[in-house]
Amino acid sequence: MKLTLAAALSLGTATPAFAVGQLPSGIAPVAYDITIRPDAKAMTFSGEETISIAVAKPTRTVVLNAADLKISRAMVDGAAVPFTIDTTKQQLTLTLPTMLAAGQHRVQFAWTGTINTSAAGLFAIDYSNQDGSSSRLLVTQFEAPDARRFAPMWDEPGYKATFKLSTVAPGDQTAFSNMPVASVTKQGDGTKLYHFAETPKMSSYLLFLGMGDVERKTVMAGKTEIGVITRRGVVDQGDYALESAKRLLTYYNDYFGQPYPLPKLDMIAGPGSSQFFGAMENWGAVFYFEPELLYDKKRATQSGKQRIYTVVAHEMAHQWFGDLVTMNWWDDLWLNEGFASWMENKSSIDLNPDWFAGATAVAQDREGALQVDATAATHPIIRHVETVDQIGEAFDGITYAKGQAVIGMMESTLGPDVFRDGIRRYMAKYKYGNTTTDQLWAELSAAAGRSVADVAHDFTLQPGVPLVTMTGARCVAGKTQVTLTQGRFGYDATAKQSLDWHVPLTLGVVGQPVTRAVVRGAKPITVSVGGCGTVVLNRDKGSYARVLYSQAGHDAIVRDFGTLALTDQLGTLGDDFALAKGGNQKLDRYFADVAAVAPDANPLLWQTIAGQLADLEGRLPKGAAKDAMRVRVRATLAPAMQRVGFTATKDESPLVATLRETLIAVLGHRGDPAIADKARGYVAALATNPDAIPAAIRQPTLGTYATNATPAEWDALLKLTLAEKNPVVKNGYVRLLGAAEDDALAQRALDLLTTDRFTAPQKAGLLKAVAGGHPDMAFDFALAHLPLVNTLVETSTRAGFVASLGAGSDDPAMPGKITAFAAANLPPAARGGAKAIVASMAARQMVNARIRGDIAAWATGGQ
Repeated sequence: MKLTLAAALSLGTATPAFAVGQLPSGIAPVAYDITIRPDAKAMTFSGEETISIAVAKPTRTVVLNAADLKISRAMVDGAAVPFTIDTTKQQLTLTLPTMLAAGQHRVQFAWTGTINTSAAGLFAIDYSNQDGSSSRLLVTQFEAPDARRFAPMWDEPGYKATFKLSTVAPGDQTAFSNMPVASVTKQGDGTKLYHFAETPKMSSYLLFLGMGDVERKTVMAGKTEIGVITRRGVVDQGDYALESAKRLLTYYNDYFGQPYPLPKLDMIAGPGSSQFFGAMENWGAVFYFEPELLYDKKRATQSGKQRIYTVVAHEMAHQWFGDLVTMNWWDDLWLNEGFASWMENKSSIDLNPDWFAGATAVAQDREGALQVDATAATHPIIRHVETVDQIGEAFDGITYAKGQAVIGMMESTLGPDVFRDGIRRYMAKYKYGNTTTDQLWAELSAAAGRSVADVAHDFTLQPGVPLVTMTGARCVAGKTQVTLTQGRFGYDATAKQSLDWHVPLTLGVVGQPVTRAVVRGAKPITVSVGGCGTVVLNRDKGSYARVLYSQAGHDAIVRDFGTLALTDQLGTLGDDFALAKGGNQKLDRYFADVAAVAPDANPLLWQTIAGQLADLEGRLPKGAAKDAMRVRVRATLAPAMQRVGFTATKDESPLVATLRETLIAVLGHRGDPAIADKARGYVAALATNPDAIPAAIRQPTLGTYATNATPAEWDALLKLTLAEKNPVVKNGYVRLLGAAEDDALAQRALDLLTTDRFTAPQKAGLLKAVAGGHPDMAFDFALAHLPLVNTLVETSTRAGFVASLGAGSDDPAMPGKITAFAAANLPPAARGGAKAIVASMAARQMVNARIRGDIAAWATGGQ
């Protein structure tokens, strides 16, 4: 599953938690035969199933999962049996009159259920066709605990079984699932009965069903048919995804050493949205929301195109890491998500070299992990999960971004060939099965010929960020003796509590080969490296750690900044930026780095600096210092903006294109007059030409317009939104309505939530957008309209969604308000998301107190 950008804060669920998540052992499903009959108009469905089960020892009870289903029949081996449903535990219990013997048996059910309006279980996506008519697409979303809303089943990843799925669809629609259609039979009432081929053994959360008025386009990759399924009229926008998927399938078949085992791989585009996820790796039937899959040349930016590739790469990596081999329980979710996140970057490095994906990962993905891991809100990558609420909380930045970074560190430490050999061993040994993390470490150790457990356990079983400090360096007989210690980096007191890691580190003098060392503990160690000169710690930033230089060491880094590798330049910017926020050094070191970056430096450097300066400006309260900082930011970035200009040139580097996007967004959101005026002109032209804004700058231009909108301009945007027929474009316009800086316009956006003008997912996106600039208003609105807000988002995100609305607030009262909301509305097991948000807010306030003075000084002419 690929999270949305907002999802890291959308944790937990407002449904009651059940005490123990795992089902009783002793009974396991072997094969499911399920028939579903949806009534899309009534938003209901009925179902029947036969489950072949294996009973390990005699029992009188059969316990499985069910949620929001009305069971009308339950039978075991053809005989009706009484049953009870525990809605709190989401469990269905059959009680037999006599003992059920060990061996094979059949369980049968009939039930009815509800088609939801948000992405949980079987849900509907309503949209407009190009001619303005209305359509409804039905699809499913089961990860993590929502297959039980579709059919009674052993809805846990460790219970793998085969699935035969059948469904009835209207005669003018098409149904699709994980496997190809085995047969289609026209019924007397004009409907069609679909039978799909049986799946391999897989976990319940990977099952998929969809139906609607769709088109399908395919390509072949070896023996595998790759398809894209879309609403009618836009299937050609799937060409880029098909091309990417074909390249990726060949790449992954080789990398994993196991050929993709299903006969087809469909990618389904849904014209809706979710506050939680953008795509889901259902085996053979990957579901995406449209912006994550379809490339609209008239509207997509370069970063949007790259996003499509990385999301496709992520979900396709899951076809092996997650689908073929699956974690046994949600404690090890990172085996799925961390590896897929790493693999999307690995494939980009090899298949799209002009994207500089390795350096981008240092600047963005690695930094994201290090940031979230440096507060009291952090947790180990592997953590025990029991409740539904805790499963929801597991989908966060630690699981994804830190998981990705730690996997990258293991590859860097072992070498790419040894690491790949270990992965191939793991895939071959455990295909169609379930694992825990230690089984991965065992196969990597076997490939390496040495244990990797010491390093691996330190970084997965405990939280936090190691800090390696260079306390001195001296040249002796043509070599440099570097003295190092290891501590912990953090923004708050909890995150600074001492921990010990085996930190694999590469270091060396600029222009010389690297030396490898393991740094552990506060006791200084001395490492000898070849040559004398500027020493760079954590070369290429392969290790998951912050590094702190002595003053002399940092002065040398600044002096020779232009000669460093791009990864080391980006890593230095990230480390110095963070170390100042953590109180380990002053912000002047970071500003010295910025001053050392040449105007014509790699665009990725200026893209990174733009984001960091925007972060600093956002930490100042409204007033003279903030105004001065905006002026200084604009002045600092102006040369880069002049370099790239507003207009894309033929065959320009993708890095130039993405830098242009970033600069327009950062400068435009800070009121740069020239950019704001350009945006107004472009948006005004949309009234007569929907393609008036060049695709390369469409998103940041719209964002600039919305942020700086006057009341009249906001009215024009609302008119544009209501008239828009393209469902994906309309979704984007709805979110823009919540982006205005003006308080009165933010209130008008909130007022729209109580009308019937938008769908539930659109309203959720609008509320989240308002929270970006007006967190106090958005949170207070949610509290005042809690029943409404709870209907807007998936069950699995409700608790964290409301709390996250206030996360950006600087009001000292807000943490208490979030805590009070959680205490009054959520069971204890569902409060983890709110606690994490409050801890992150406290860390931000500590950082602000440390560096606001330095920011203001720089803004008014310092450095």
